[in-house]
Amino acid sequence: MLIVVDEFSKEPLYSQIAGTIRGAIADGELLPGDRLFPAKQLARDLGVNIHTVLRSYAELKDEGLVKMRPGQGVTVTANQTVKNKSQLEKMVRQLIQQARQYGMSKNQLAEMVNRKW
Repeated sequence: MLIVVDEFSKEPLYSQIAGTIRGAIADGELLPGDRLFPAKQLARDLGVNIHTVLRSYAELKDEGLVKMRPGQGVTVTANQTVKNKSQLEKMVRQLIQQARQYGMSKNQLAEMVNRKW
């Protein structure tokens, strides 16, 4: 897993780190039981403060995606994002079905989503 941060982005660094890890969990690149990089090492590799990495790990912990144990590191606990992603896919299918009932084309629906995004 490659983590890259953009110091010029409006998105906070901790959020960029957490987002990359969240995506790796969702894509199955990180599985339950996998260990994440130690915070010190990741901070050094990314050139950020250790508290930035710890904040991203804490965010993932609050979401139930990782477990943090002193001396044992940070471990992926669950693939909750995949569950959320499948729920989102179900909602998208329902949206498509309703759009078809209203006679909307694929392009019209895409334009509507893009405007709201």
